[in-house]
Amino acid sequence: MEHKLSDIRYEVERGLATVTIDRPERLNAFRAQTVEEMIGCLKRAWSDPAVGVVCLTGAGERAFCAGGDQKQRGETGDYGPSSTGLFEIEYLHRLIRELPKPLIAAVNGFAIGGGHVLHVLCDLTIAAEHAEFGQVGPRVGSFDAGFGTAYLARVVGEKRAREIWMLCRRYDASTAERWGLVNRVVPGAELYAEVRRWADEILSLSPTALRFIKQSFNADSEHIAGLQKIAFSGLEQFVGSEEAHEGVRAFNEKRPPDFAPYRAAASR
Repeated sequence: MEHKLSDIRYEVERGLATVTIDRPERLNAFRAQTVEEMIGCLKRAWSDPAVGVVCLTGAGERAFCAGGDQKQRGETGDYGPSSTGLFEIEYLHRLIRELPKPLIAAVNGFAIGGGHVLHVLCDLTIAAEHAEFGQVGPRVGSFDAGFGTAYLARVVGEKRAREIWMLCRRYDASTAERWGLVNRVVPGAELYAEVRRWADEILSLSPTALRFIKQSFNADSEHIAGLQKIAFSGLEQFVGSEEAHEGVRAFNEKRPPDFAPYRAAASR
């Protein structure tokens, strides 16, 4: 499997599997193939008895993940090909939750848009001091009305979750830590050493107990999966609209989007 990877690096060392999004030239934004490879690596970590903890991170020092690849979307109208012909981001979200081993997000830079959702879904988040967090969906003609919104509100509270989505601002690592969006902030040079320390503590604990604990935490918010299915069905329809296209065009042309013509449709 390893030789087939192009967008992801997968490594295992002393019980810790590290899944690295390896597209630094695109700020580790994901396309359909990236998502497919992440799914394969997480399943590999799930089935490997030598793995007790998983770390998700991004290559380089600039970005953890900048979300869906908007350049790809602008070029082809979608997120590119995959072996199944599907863009399985919804399944990736479910897999992160269902993986019966603790998953740590090591945020080494921008965690924006869909990348922000990925770190929120991880069990724990450790961030470098230079990390930045935020959502951009409404700015680029997209949204995540499932775990990306409803579960985020469980993490930071309703008012802050609504601010994150309704203003599309950027937040620094210290603010994210204060809001409970991350567990720990460390200097960038110490990020992976800190992940290793946390992983070693986790690896000293009962894996069966941890599996039950994770499933118990998930049970309270499992109904959000139903909202997610409805949301992604709606998103599939929305991304073909002129309103959504304006968001993508503005992003690729590096200009503010003009959504004024579409307010009437949202006022019905």
